[in-house]
Amino acid sequence: MRVWVRRMVPKKVAVREEELTRLARVKQSAPAPMPALGPELISFFKHSVQKRQAKLAKIAECWGRLVPELINEHCSLDGFSPKTGTLTVVVDSASHLYELKQLLLAGLQQQLMIACSASGLRKVALRRGRWYDGDDPAERKVRFA
Repeated sequence: MRVWVRRMVPKKVAVREEELTRLARVKQSAPAPMPALGPELISFFKHSVQKRQAKLAKIAECWGRLVPELINEHCSLDGFSPKTGTLTVVVDSASHLYELKQLLLAGLQQQLMIACSASGLRKVALRRGRWYDGDDPAERKVRFA
């Protein structure tokens, strides 16, 4: 028994491809327009983030001026609670935590409260922890929670 195979002529293939591309173009629906995300993010930043971080920025500036650089390298300002007036500071080692605690008790906390009285700073809370990955100071990578 013979099986007849029908071969398409190249001209028919080209016509069929043209027809398929035309159908794809005609049948395709346009994607729904997406609203711009930029203005929403800017609005969110101005109303939520910037207002809260303005006080922390002023406190961070005072902190950088008053705390010795050697200890400041091992500290990170974790947050500021305007309700309680508490600045939370994370220190990476127990020895630096002890040194900073001694400095605060020796009068640094009073200097900070006077310098940041407009921001509402009333207390500095210290916490031991790490805000970076890696042990070598040159290879530290900040970790965002």
